[in-house]
Amino acid sequence: MLLHCLVRLHACVDEGSNREEEPLLADKERRAVNMLVELFERRSTVSFYEGEPLSALSTLAYSDIYHLQLSAATVFSEVSEMDTRPVAREALEPILYMLQSPHIDVQNGASAALGNLAVNVENKLLIMRMGGLEPLIRQMLSPNIDAQVNSVGCITNLATADENKTPIAKSGALLPLTRLARSRDLRVQRNAAGALLNMTHSAEHRQQLIGAGAVPVLVELLGLDDPELQYYATTALSNIAVDDSGRQLLWNTQPALIDALVRLVDTSTIKVQCQTLLTLRNLASDDQFQVQIVEKGGLDSLLPLLQSAYDPLVISASACLRNLSIHPDNEKPILASGILTCLVSLITQSGNEEVQCHLISALRNLVANNHADNTCFAEAGLFEHVKEVMENPNSSDLVIGEVIAALNVFVINDSLWPYLLNGGVIELLIPLTRSSVPELQYNACVTLSSIAAKASEASEHLVRAWDRPDGGLQSYLAAFLAIDEGMDPMLRSIALWTVLLFLESESPDLIRLVTSHPSIIRNIEKMAAASASSDADPRNSAYTGDSFAGPRSSRVFDSDGYDQDGENTEENDDDVYTRMVNLAQDVVSLVNTLEY
Repeated sequence: MLLHCLVRLHACVDEGSNREEEPLLADKERRAVNMLVELFERRSTVSFYEGEPLSALSTLAYSDIYHLQLSAATVFSEVSEMDTRPVAREALEPILYMLQSPHIDVQNGASAALGNLAVNVENKLLIMRMGGLEPLIRQMLSPNIDAQVNSVGCITNLATADENKTPIAKSGALLPLTRLARSRDLRVQRNAAGALLNMTHSAEHRQQLIGAGAVPVLVELLGLDDPELQYYATTALSNIAVDDSGRQLLWNTQPALIDALVRLVDTSTIKVQCQTLLTLRNLASDDQFQVQIVEKGGLDSLLPLLQSAYDPLVISASACLRNLSIHPDNEKPILASGILTCLVSLITQSGNEEVQCHLISALRNLVANNHADNTCFAEAGLFEHVKEVMENPNSSDLVIGEVIAALNVFVINDSLWPYLLNGGVIELLIPLTRSSVPELQYNACVTLSSIAAKASEASEHLVRAWDRPDGGLQSYLAAFLAIDEGMDPMLRSIALWTVLLFLESESPDLIRLVTSHPSIIRNIEKMAAASASSDADPRNSAYTGDSFAGPRSSRVFDSDGYDQDGENTEENDDDVYTRMVNLAQDVVSLVNTLEY
């Protein structure tokens, strides 16, 4: 293509010399042409954005002679295809000048050059600061297809810079971009859809796009056969679905959306499949979409993709399934699909922690939503795979955290918790009570307290785990109830609650182990007694709190922050310390009534 520029420059010289109807070239213009002809012969070593080459190009760009301007625009567009380095204002000025030429082909060459240079971050910002957006918008409104392609393509590149998004949104560009996304020319459509996508990365700009009427256009693009348009549209809609208001708008105004997305899940283009699944995942943050996706056949398309050999596709599918599993109405269709064994196996088969976390969370949701017999989960080998994950030294903290959160749901399920006890869940949790990761430590303690709530039935397992592994339950409880001002009061409260449940179990062996321990009851007594001091400051003592007369009531701990009545248990520091002392007093009162 640079050869064409060279030929055109030669023609300019000849025409200016031999044709009376053409304006004569000034000496400066003739010298500029001759210099560029010479520079093209060694163009691989020449920078046309500075020095004499730029001066020569600028001379042609500012010329009144059409062919010289066109040659300059063509040179800039061709050179910029190969060289997109950061440029100075001096290099952009002649290009921006030509963008306002009365000749459409000169404008096209200039906008093509700007679009090429706008792949560089520094150039994106400089073009905007120099006022390049306004003439690009004017060119975008031209009926000329090439003008639309180049100007929209340049705006698409400019819109990838966060600093440029707000000026573009406020410029009035969104309305014509939305209109051009319906163009009959595929190049224009792609560029316009790409620009709309680039404007969906913040809540403010998403709202401005919605106001420009982009949503129905994006939904229309889902039905076209072009994978690029499908990808841009699904990604843009996925971003819009991040916002509550965006999802509500899609629900209220786009009844065909889920049908279109479900059809795209079956497409042969992997990147469209992945993005479609992520769009469904975001939509499935709302319960109405969770149900509708399943009703529209989403499961039939989704579940086979979990067995794909392509990790991004499995990640997207498992993330979508996790959200669908939240709704109670979806539990039966998911289990009826026959996918349970596959889900359980993937927990250990997948080497991707995102997939593991999504699937463990989905299984937790399915168990929580199923109030009937859940033995199908045990029969599918759920706990064997969970145990393998927990015992795997390569399992990340993120995965272990999801497993513990799931175990806390499993242990309160009447049909599952015996399988957990027999599988050694207590022994798996005890070492995690000393984890250096606070969330893992807290959730492990909470899950043990959930098991303690059934201590009368689990006493044999609890007694067996009293001193093993790693010192067992007694070591964990003694450490959390030790006289240590640095101990987290929430962790101490969980330990107190666990002790209280053990004492209420009516298991002679368990009660004997607790009450005969050399420090557990003694330290709890100190904690309860400390509240008798009116000078005690709960912020400065490990065992202090307000004194209350009469019976105490304690609440169940769980990782979701709710008690057995469903009330939120989030508390301020004073409440935590008060509860801690109340629990200590409950334990002491109960010990005094026991015969041991």
